Amino acid sequence: MTDGVRLRVRFPVDDRELSALHDLAFGAAQGEPQAWAERLDRHSVTWVGAFDGEVLVGFVHACWDGGAHAFLLDTVVHPAYQRRGVGRDLVHAATDAAERAGCAWLHVDYEPHLRSFYEDACGFRPTAAGLVSLAGPASPRPT
Repeated sequence: MTDGVRLRVRFPVDDRELSALHDLAFGAAQGEPQAWAERLDRHSVTWVGAFDGEVLVGFVHACWDGGAHAFLLDTVVHPAYQRRGVGRDLVHAATDAAERAGCAWLHVDYEPHLRSFYEDACGFRPTAAGLVSLAGPASPRPT
């Protein structure tokens, strides 16, 4: 990894530290820290942190179905560390760990402005997919 940043797979998660990074990078304060450690332990096949010394500067995790399929969530890099390959290296490490765990497929959803990152830098290919909102009228379900 570049610039002294090192990756750690399945590191002991500090809920406050990860919540603060998530809030900073996504620009939305969630208030109280989320229960990351508990959630990751229960649902994720792996998670990877990028650390500058002991400071968490990047994160990604892969949830799974317990079998062949996993999907990436919460890819985040501190704004001061973006555009240095940290995100790419996080995704590659999570991909490798999911494969070692026996997953055959790794899925990711992303917004159009992230296409180059996920497809060009990380090797994903676009596929057709569907989505329904469960939180409101954005995607009404047929009756």
